[in-house]
Amino acid sequence: MNTEIWTNCRAATLQPEWGEPYGLVDDAALVVQGEALAWVGPHAALPQAYVDQCTQRHDAGGALVTPGLIDCHTHLVYGGDRAHEFELRLQGASYEDIARAGGGIASTVKATREASARQLHTQSLPRLKALAGEGVTTVEIKSGYGLALAHERKTLEVARGLANGLPVDVRTTFLGAHAVPPEFAGRTDDYLQEVLQMLPALHALGLVDAVDAFCERIAFSTAQTQRIFEAAQSLGLPVKLHAEQLSDSGGAQLAARFGALSCDHLEWLSADGAAAMARAGSVAVLLPGAFYFLRETRLPPIAVLREHGVPMAVSTDCNPGSSPCTSLLLMLNMACTLFRLTPEEALAGVTRHAAQALGLKDRGMLAAGLRADFVLWDLNHPAQLSYAIGANPRLQTVHKGQAV
Repeated sequence: MNTEIWTNCRAATLQPEWGEPYGLVDDAALVVQGEALAWVGPHAALPQAYVDQCTQRHDAGGALVTPGLIDCHTHLVYGGDRAHEFELRLQGASYEDIARAGGGIASTVKATREASARQLHTQSLPRLKALAGEGVTTVEIKSGYGLALAHERKTLEVARGLANGLPVDVRTTFLGAHAVPPEFAGRTDDYLQEVLQMLPALHALGLVDAVDAFCERIAFSTAQTQRIFEAAQSLGLPVKLHAEQLSDSGGAQLAARFGALSCDHLEWLSADGAAAMARAGSVAVLLPGAFYFLRETRLPPIAVLREHGVPMAVSTDCNPGSSPCTSLLLMLNMACTLFRLTPEEALAGVTRHAAQALGLKDRGMLAAGLRADFVLWDLNHPAQLSYAIGANPRLQTVHKGQAV
């Protein structure tokens, strides 16, 4: 096995045990063996055994090194766009008004159903490339714009194939309970039965890594969501939840009872919901792009999440209706400016906590035994990643130990 050593860098390891903010190591060395990190620490402490085994040295040129970024909540595969609805909202229509009038998710469902798999791939690939170009090495992609077995399968298959040839991994989440399709209008329970039949079929095809639902007054109730979670649990699949975005439905408490990996959005999260998430170890996924794009005014309860020790992740929520964004670096800035996260919290939110939100224990930090996914930046300090608006200081990505 090759042993490669990276030196002349400053490493933001995101390891809390280092004691320094960001787990920062000045004049660091990273040892890569195969797809994994074998050692990370101060260059002066680099064990001689690795030096003796070294097959290739890399001079990082004084770059800042962070773990590969992780975008843990996206709806990246979809057809069409919803620019017209953007105009309507600017004229005073609310997200709920548009949804109830047949727009919103339903309009994207129509466009996605009409698109072929090749067309969906062609539309979606530039979005994934944009994320990868900013140092993202893992992306979660949800279904939920097909809302019928054939179209949900098409969407998930496209998502699985998007990363071919790119330095990024894709995790797929089944979100059949995203909305009620037009053919089931007024028959939510009947559509729920369809979702419960889709899930095992898609799981049998190897297309589902996790299961999500939209628990909200314009979508699915907690009782309906519970049935989906029970079905996921019977298949051994972890669950996530779009929770408390437009109202406090108690979705976070429900998700916590099922040990949810994450609850996402959370503008209306209660203290009881935060406490339940803390007990379950669920991550709060914050989506500042949607907050900004929808011109929301109610902030997620960041202080309550901190008080209860709930880990906070940050994601683009890339989707056509409420966050048409493919820049996770921009989300770092928005998480700080809109939600008042610290730059250290924001960076942890797109690395360590984002990995936790996907149930991935092999990445998100720079530590021995974890995946050798890391990014070299033309920066002096990790706070600069959150500071600059619209900048992309990425120099190089290393994915599974391979320099891109």
